Amino acid sequence: MTNIYKDDAIQEGIKALAGLMKESNYSVVLTGAGMDTESNIPDFRGKDGLWRKIDPRLVASVDTLEENYSMFREFYIERINRLKGVNPHEGHYILAEFEEKGIIKSIATQNVSALHELAGSKNVNELHGNIRSIRCNNCNKEANIDDFINNHKCEFCGSNILRPDVVLFGESLPAGPWNQAQSDIRKSDLLIVIGTSLEVSPVNQLPLLTRGKRALINNEDVYTYYDFDIKLIGKAKDILIRLRDTYNKI
Repeated sequence: MTNIYKDDAIQEGIKALAGLMKESNYSVVLTGAGMDTESNIPDFRGKDGLWRKIDPRLVASVDTLEENYSMFREFYIERINRLKGVNPHEGHYILAEFEEKGIIKSIATQNVSALHELAGSKNVNELHGNIRSIRCNNCNKEANIDDFINNHKCEFCGSNILRPDVVLFGESLPAGPWNQAQSDIRKSDLLIVIGTSLEVSPVNQLPLLTRGKRALINNEDVYTYYDFDIKLIGKAKDILIRLRDTYNKI
């Protein structure tokens, strides 16, 4: 049975989740776009998100990379520019603090912003890549972000196609982070899902791997064919601040 907490009842749910965290020996976190929105990064699947205005299959795809590179570059340069001046919010730092204290073991994220790492989290599995990292599409060597923006060639192989190291439509998830995330969640006795609608496959299958408790922190309810023990409906940053404070008082 799922217990849903929101509005005036949310503190009761926060206390319940803090209790589960105290009892847990292996807590893992899974985050999505809603984790980053309070750092002023648009939720691409929200009502005003970029995916609502642009069909991602037409731009963020292998086909566009190979057949219309100028459109691909223009799209990703805009996305990169949107990150200028964007910093982790307090919720990111709280997760890093939880990891440092051993309260959580790792974070699996669908976000490509690298805000978890910028906040100090160490064990982060980036399931969809990192937009701040650039590589050559031909030889996979690392490149400078300015080389991508200025349309320079790869200094190693001379290829004209540099790209952000993100997962495009038509590509598989990176094996290393994906396998590690699955391994961590299988070991977990508590999985905390933050800021994701769980619409994207195969990441939406990850909660099935835990044999422990499941908790959701999201600004709206999420409907899945598997249950959550606790659902906290509200903004990620606000709930994480209260969760940290409540945990420290138990």
